[in-house]
Amino acid sequence: MKVILLQDIKGIGKKDQIINASDGHAKNYLFPKKLAVPADKENMAKLESKKSSENHKKELEKEAAIKNKEEIAKITLKIATKCGENGRIFGSITSKEIAEKLNEQYKIQVDKKKIMLEEPIKNLGTTNVEIKLYEGIIATLKVMVVEEK
Repeated sequence: MKVILLQDIKGIGKKDQIINASDGHAKNYLFPKKLAVPADKENMAKLESKKSSENHKKELEKEAAIKNKEEIAKITLKIATKCGENGRIFGSITSKEIAEKLNEQYKIQVDKKKIMLEEPIKNLGTTNVEIKLYEGIIATLKVMVVEEK
């Protein structure tokens, strides 16, 4: 009997996968526990519409990421901070601070986890920071750290 899985089941398959299950296993275990539904025309149509809407959503996210990449490439983000001798700043500029300033100054929201900063910025000057916006789409942001007056 063909069934559509509603959840990931270890050793059986992933969510929304169509599998062949024995009649007894499907009727006595998968259906009562709401782990699967029969792969009839109605449920197959629901699965197809769900997959198409997910694909559409992914396309919209990708387009938004490309648009943000173009915007970010034009930006030089200025962050003012206190500093000591030789251009060394007190503390450091982290990915969290970069994300907050980018949202505050340019209204571009980026998750701090997507900012690929190998180590926090500890010196004055300009640094190129890569931001992973989407799978395969990486933007480069110029971060200029200046002395606070």
